[in-house]
Amino acid sequence: MTLKIISSDALVFDGEVSSFTLPGAMGAFTVLKNHASLISTLNSGKIAYLPAGENDEEKFIQIDGGIVDVDNNVISVCLY
Repeated sequence: MTLKIISSDALVFDGEVSSFTLPGAMGAFTVLKNHASLISTLNSGKIAYLPAGENDEEKFIQIDGGIVDVDNNVISVCLY
């Protein structure tokens, strides 16, 4: 899956991941390969992702909120 995280002033991350967990407005949720398409608002909290091809070390980003679009194994996150 391709993950793109952008803020108003920078590209935070753009790469392949094998899993991705977000702080959704109705609770945290995880996106895996071939996930159904969705759009959701994000609350403040922690984004966790597992870069593909690395040694299973999860990475974290603290966010204040945003929106996410998941479609055809591309996850696009726009941060507030």
